[in-house]
Amino acid sequence: MTRILMADDHPIVRRGLRQILSEDPDITEIGEATTAMDVARMLRQGPWDAVILDVNLPDRSGLDILREIRERTPSLPVLILSMHPEDQFAVRVLKAGASGYLNKDSAPDELLKAVRRILSGGRYISPTLAEQLAVALTDNSDKPPHERLSDREYLVLCRIASGRTVTEIAEELQLSVKTISTYRTRVLEKMALRTSAELTSYAVRNGLVG
Repeated sequence: MTRILMADDHPIVRRGLRQILSEDPDITEIGEATTAMDVARMLRQGPWDAVILDVNLPDRSGLDILREIRERTPSLPVLILSMHPEDQFAVRVLKAGASGYLNKDSAPDELLKAVRRILSGGRYISPTLAEQLAVALTDNSDKPPHERLSDREYLVLCRIASGRTVTEIAEELQLSVKTISTYRTRVLEKMALRTSAELTSYAVRNGLVG
């Protein structure tokens, strides 16, 4: 009897996830959430055995939701789904307490493998990411500028590079325009850049945005 809560604001993605998860006979219930508010409400109605969480929900960042889950139910496994490249985002979510990270471009059987792994108490990373992490451990070169950003600064960087305005980012992250402007200034300073156009160019060159 395994209950999985999945959170994604795209109906097609949720339908695909449900179809894949339904192939596992041990999964008896699949809950669906489309916003951070839904996630919080359904977690209160639990218990759930695992959460599959999109890193970008319309009302709040998946990283914020992940931190709240870790504070309230530290033993609940959370698998993060994202379109971000593994080498740019996976380490961040794992450090934040996720049990695993899966790119949405992964094969369906990888999703089932990841879910079974975290349900058993383990952590899931793809073979590709495992190899990248091994290389990183032996690489003594300086980290690229974006890896020195805080999680919030990194999210702001990615949204600016995706063409969102400061006002739009403030609405998405539920912060004030002034706060987002402060984050933007910090990002520019830390990365030794001057404009949003330069941020966008850097993000594209380094594969931070599609």
